[in-house]
Order: sequence, then C-alpha cells, then structure tokens
Amino acid sequence: MHEINGTAKRLVLQALLVSEGNAVPHGALIEEIWGEGIPDGVANALQAHISRIRRWLREISGNSSGTQLVSSPHGYQLVLGEAELDASVFQETVGAATALRGEDPSKAALLRSALSMWRGPPFGGSDGGPLSDASAIRYDEVRLRAQEELFDTELKLGRHAQVLSEIRQAQVENPTREHFCAQLMFALYRSGRQAEALGAYHATRECLNEDLGIDPTPELRKLEQCILRQSPELAPTEPELPLPLPLRAQR
Repeated sequence: MHEINGTAKRLVLQALLVSEGNAVPHGALIEEIWGEGIPDGVANALQAHISRIRRWLREISGNSSGTQLVSSPHGYQLVLGEAELDASVFQETVGAATALRGEDPSKAALLRSALSMWRGPPFGGSDGGPLSDASAIRYDEVRLRAQEELFDTELKLGRHAQVLSEIRQAQVENPTREHFCAQLMFALYRSGRQAEALGAYHATRECLNEDLGIDPTPELRKLEQCILRQSPELAPTEPELPLPLPLRAQR
C-alpha cells in the first residue's frame, strides 16, 4: 500500500481526484490547502506540492504508464488510467443495476458488488478543503441511495427476513432518513413483528422532532396506518429466495 504523507499534498490529491479527470484551477487548489490564510509566495508553495506529488506518482507506477499529473492552461489535471478511480467504477456499477427491473435478482447482486467497494467514509473521514468536503457529502449520498435501492430490490424479491438486520443497521446509522425507516417497518411487518414495526415508526418520529423539528412525511404516516390496519397490500407476494453471491464489478 502506497501512502502519501503531508496534509497539503493529501488535500491537493483529493481535490484532483474528485474532479474526475477535469482540470482544477490554481485558485481552487490554493483555497483547498490554505483556505483564507494564504501565505506569501503561495504560487511557489503550490508548485512545490505538485512536484512532490508527481515524484510520488512516478514512484508508485514505476516504469508503467500510470496516473499522471499534468499542467493545463486552467490549472492541474490528474490523468487516470481506465477504471483507476473506485468512485467511477462504483457509479458505473450502480448505473448498470439501476437499468434493470426492480425485482431482478441480478440487480441486487450488482448493487451489493458496488457497495462492497466501500471500505469506510470518503477520504478515510479526514478533514478536507471545500472541494473534497463537498465531494465526500455527495459520495456518501450516492452510497446511501444505492443502499436504499438494494433494500427496495430485496424486499420486492421477498427477502425481508434475510435483509432485516442490514436495514436495521442502516436505519440506526441514519435515524432521520425516512426511507430506511419505511424499509425497516416493511421488513419487520412482513416478518410477523407488527409491534416492532410500529415501534420503529415512533422512534423515527421522535428523532425527526428532536433533531430536525419536523414530523414524518405523509408517506411514512400512511405506512404506519396501513400496518395498524394490517392492510393486505403489505403482504409479501414473492417466496423467500436465497441471496446470490455478489457479482464482481467489471473493470
């Protein structure tokens, strides 16, 4: 594993990576490193960091034609080889899954393959500048939506008992995200645990009120009423099916 040392170099590299092959202006890189506390001779300081990153890239790629850091009239650009950026592979895999019909088992397998690429928070949870912080929020939202789509697919396949613990964990980690709450309520109800399903609703309602000062959406309140009435529309229509092994993402 090749690590890059130095906060400034890490911030530059993060900013270049999240640009996904587009040039990053000098001013944006300067703001990423120094914020409002711009030192004297900042252009030379930035160039020094760029030179160190170039040396580091040459060291890890050896004689192969790997990732290159090039200058452009608009700033600096990280030229990546095919499928070198995990974020791009993740989004391509999610896109391939999204194109499939909702109850296709291959859709769930592709989404699991994409989500398996995550090994923690974006950039290891380290502090960043404006570009990397905004991208970390965006990447995390894309991950959460992929999780929601995975659980929707599994529930359509009748796998409510098999994914119940995963949904519960996601809801615990994101207590104000109502889609996870709805999925948890579905999974609990379809597992014959009506009281727990209603308890999940009340816990989310309290969390929304305390943390955000809002009430649950009409959709979530309607789901609560359907569970109270034991509405036939909530009954599973598919038999329990075994979870497939995750497909390996095509690189």
